[in-house]
Amino acid sequence: MKFKLFLGIVLAAGVMFSCAETKKEEITEKKTPKEEAFEYVVDQFADLKILRYQIPGWDDLTLKEQKLVYYLTQAGLAGRDIMWDQNYRHNLAIRKALENVYTSYEGDKDSADWKAFEVYLKRVWFSNGIHHHYSNDKIKPDFSDVYLKSLLEATNTELTEDAFAVIFNDADAKKVNLSKDADNVLASAVNFYGPDVTSADVEAFYKEKSKGQDKEKPVELGLNSKLVKENGQLVEKVWKSGGLYGDAIDQIIYWLEKAQTVAHDDTQAKQLGLLIEYYKTGSLTTWDDYNIVWATNTAGNIDYINGFIEVYNDPVGYRGSYENIVEIKDFDMSKKMAVLSENAQWFEDNAPLMDNHKKKNVVGISYKTVNVAGEAGDASPSTPIGVNLPNNNWIRQEHGSKSVSLGNIINAYNNAGGSGRLKEFAHDAEEIELEEKYGQLADKLHTALHEVVGHASGQINPGVGTPKETMKNYASTMEEGRADLVGLYYLMDPKLQELGLVEDWEAVGKAAYDGYIRNGLMTQLVRLNLGDDVEEAHMRNRQWVSAWAFEKGQADNVIEKVTKDGKTYFNINDYGKLRDIFGQLLRETQRIKSEGDFDAAQALVEGYGVKVDQAIHKEVLDRNSKFKAAPYSGFVNPVLVAEKNDAGEITSVKVTQPESFEAQMLQYAKDYGFLK
Repeated sequence: MKFKLFLGIVLAAGVMFSCAETKKEEITEKKTPKEEAFEYVVDQFADLKILRYQIPGWDDLTLKEQKLVYYLTQAGLAGRDIMWDQNYRHNLAIRKALENVYTSYEGDKDSADWKAFEVYLKRVWFSNGIHHHYSNDKIKPDFSDVYLKSLLEATNTELTEDAFAVIFNDADAKKVNLSKDADNVLASAVNFYGPDVTSADVEAFYKEKSKGQDKEKPVELGLNSKLVKENGQLVEKVWKSGGLYGDAIDQIIYWLEKAQTVAHDDTQAKQLGLLIEYYKTGSLTTWDDYNIVWATNTAGNIDYINGFIEVYNDPVGYRGSYENIVEIKDFDMSKKMAVLSENAQWFEDNAPLMDNHKKKNVVGISYKTVNVAGEAGDASPSTPIGVNLPNNNWIRQEHGSKSVSLGNIINAYNNAGGSGRLKEFAHDAEEIELEEKYGQLADKLHTALHEVVGHASGQINPGVGTPKETMKNYASTMEEGRADLVGLYYLMDPKLQELGLVEDWEAVGKAAYDGYIRNGLMTQLVRLNLGDDVEEAHMRNRQWVSAWAFEKGQADNVIEKVTKDGKTYFNINDYGKLRDIFGQLLRETQRIKSEGDFDAAQALVEGYGVKVDQAIHKEVLDRNSKFKAAPYSGFVNPVLVAEKNDAGEITSVKVTQPESFEAQMLQYAKDYGFLK
């Protein structure tokens, strides 16, 4: 699970904990001279800002460790095209055509049409396809089909009629459609299913397939395949060597085998060997075996995430998007935050859950702050800020999980400048002061609690199916909201001060609550076009948590809707009562998950998390229009350059930065374009 952070809005919670995501770009952080010397901002266009990140501690790694990082990043990039094809069936053809035009066109590059073409291409690069990375809406070009046709002709670029038409027409308008009134599979453009496969087909197929499973230790059915119809029969096309995406997967295997030769120890070598076997065979049992070794192996300075993992892009939650993150331990911060892992059982025992929904033995949660050395697939350019894996529930219960916070990514966000939105949307001077003093710490702790305690908390009743089976299209937002609520409940607990994590638990808790409510009820709406419903799982969960809390506290005026100088604010009058309300909602959310209560999940999400107050939305957009900072941020990756001797052996690995966003995207297409 991941926790995503999108700067430009008020942070509520966050990143690869298949999880939450928000952050603030409201205040300008003070930078050290060293930070000021590094140019974090690379580019800004449309609603996007492109940043760089550094790799602290690189020079402290041994050559063997640097080689391991290099091989793992190469393995990740080798699978880059997979994510493009998973997102939409025409993506690769469209990208290759647009890139050929971009590099070959010799006509007027000062015209408004050409500038619009450049922006469109950069937006497509950022989203790994023609659908917006966050809203899932198809990106609309600000140039005509006639102009694009002229560019294709001028550069002798071929693009099929269907692929050309879909750029401009209304077909496949949503990558992921979660509407309760739609056939979610049929109405989604994501390329996980054949065009004639329905939600009912998927449900029936996996209901039958699950009959042969070990009910206590089920594999993640459908995780690494595409489901299509052949001669009227449903068939899985497995993503493996020799199967679907085989050309790219063979390249991933090549680099993983090199990584295996410089593994930290025999355990990590075994771990990599199991991942290689999984890619060769497509066996989901091998995937489970790999995840058990991976989750329990905490030795060494280098770790990674690689595979078909998060299921957010699947409207019914089966298929995993390809992603890769390579990590270097941050020992100082990891030591400070390990206290949460060590006290996980206390948090579980004291949670406001029904006793039969609590875990009696929370095992093996490791939490570390890491520095990213490279990302690919679903993690790039738009990255999480935290991750909690593996996702298979029984492995988490029996063997534990790993939670990581991506320290250098968060640092880059914090040092990329601010926009002043805080003063526009905060109710009063006290709220601003709390945010400026404690906001970053509150965000960091919420991310940690969300990942380490939240995703590890609670258990499903015996005999109840997995959340993707019981919660269906609401599974992701229910899980993210549940983890958010665990974090919110404990952010106002003196236990955090007792553990030495904060100096003033109450002030940190107030800052966290202010930011969450401000974001959930107002500021995150800048990501939507006026009139749109909330679609994205994390954004939905922040709204249903905030809106439910606002409604339940009205009798006691816990959260007050204030109009001042014609502007709307939400002011928290009683933080203690708000904590109780969060606890009540956490208890109910866990009950829904534990009992597999689909109707209650639907009522909660649809009743509080989907529809938007149009008057508030218009006001937020109007007030936000004066700010120039883009609401979404993503990253280029550092370029690792392997220097070799005459024998072809790597003698050192240097870290450089790409010249530009465009340069990196074109280089990736040239070096890692393994799918046709």
